[in-house]
Amino acid sequence: MSDSNTTKFTNPSTFILLGIPGLEVAHVWISIPFCTMYVIVILGNFTILFIVKREPSLHEPMYYFLCMLAITDLVLSTSTIPKILAIFWFNSREINFSACLAQLYFVHCFSAIESGIFVAMAVDRYVAICHPLRHSTILTNRMVVKIGLAVVLRGSMLALPYPFLARHWPYCRTNIIPHTHCEHMEVVKLACADIRVSIYYGLFVLLCRIGLDVFFIALSYTQILRAIFSLPTKDARLKTFGTCGSHLCVILAFYIPTLFSSLTSRFGHNLPLHFHIFIANVYLLVPPMLNPIIYGVRTKLIWDRLIRLFTHKGTTVFSWCSKSETNLHADLAGDMVLGHLP
Repeated sequence: MSDSNTTKFTNPSTFILLGIPGLEVAHVWISIPFCTMYVIVILGNFTILFIVKREPSLHEPMYYFLCMLAITDLVLSTSTIPKILAIFWFNSREINFSACLAQLYFVHCFSAIESGIFVAMAVDRYVAICHPLRHSTILTNRMVVKIGLAVVLRGSMLALPYPFLARHWPYCRTNIIPHTHCEHMEVVKLACADIRVSIYYGLFVLLCRIGLDVFFIALSYTQILRAIFSLPTKDARLKTFGTCGSHLCVILAFYIPTLFSSLTSRFGHNLPLHFHIFIANVYLLVPPMLNPIIYGVRTKLIWDRLIRLFTHKGTTVFSWCSKSETNLHADLAGDMVLGHLP
C-alpha cells in the first residue's frame, strides 16, 4: 500500500480511511463518546423493539412507526460506527472497495428511510390531533404497512445510483479517504473524471430527502399548532405542545446536521476538515441516540412498561407514571374532543 498515492488504478481493491486527519493522537479519546453513544443506540432501540413486541396494547400505528425508526437507527449507526471504532482503537484503516460502496449505500438509503419515517410520524400526529375520531379508520394496519413499504422503497431507490456512479468512475489519483467512513462526496472526489453527475444527483436527492420531507413535516405541524392553540385551557395546550415539541427537537437534530454536512462537503472548502468530519458523524449517532430517549422515555406507556420490566412490580407502586390502557393518541384525542375542535 506504500504506492497508493502514485499507483494508477481504475478499480482499487481497497480504500484507506484516515479517521479524523490532524487528530490522530486523540483518536482513542474521541472513541470514548463515540462508543458510549453507540452503546446507548443499541440498548435504547432494542429496548423499544422489545417492549412494543411484548406489550399488545402498543400494537398501534404510532408504535409501529417507532419500531421502524428504531430498526433504521440501528442499521444506520451499525453500518459505520464499528468500522470507525476499529480505526480509532486498532488503526484498522483499510476497507474493501465493495464494502466501501455498500457502506455508502446503507448510509444514504437509511438516512432517506429515516427522513420518510419522520414524515409518516408527523402525518400520524396530525391525524391524531386534528382528526382524532377518524384516526383509527384512516391509519389502519394495512395503511401503515403501505406507508412503511413506500418509505423503504423510496429510500432504496434514491440511494441506488450512489454506488453505481461511484463504481463507474476511474480512480487514478489516490485511494486515501480523509474521513471516518465512506462518505459519498469524499469518495467521488478521488475520481479522475468529471463527477458533475454525482454532484447534481446528490443535490437532487438532498432536495427530495430534505426539501420535500421538511415541507410536509412543516405543513403537518402547522396544522397541529393551529389545533393546539385552539384548545380552551392552558393545561391542555401545554400538555399537547410538550408532546409535539420534544418530537420536533429530534427532527431538527436529524435534519440540521444532515443539511449542514451535505452542503459543507460540496461548498464548505474553507472549513477545517476535522470540523466537517465531526458534523458528518453527528447525524450518524446523535439522532439514533436521542430517538429512543425522546420517543420512548417521554411516551408514558413505554416508560411504564419499562419500569415494570425491570422491577416486576404492579402498577400501584408506579401509579405516578401510569396511564390507562389507551395509548397516547387516544389521550390527545380526548383533549381535542373536550376542546370542541372542528
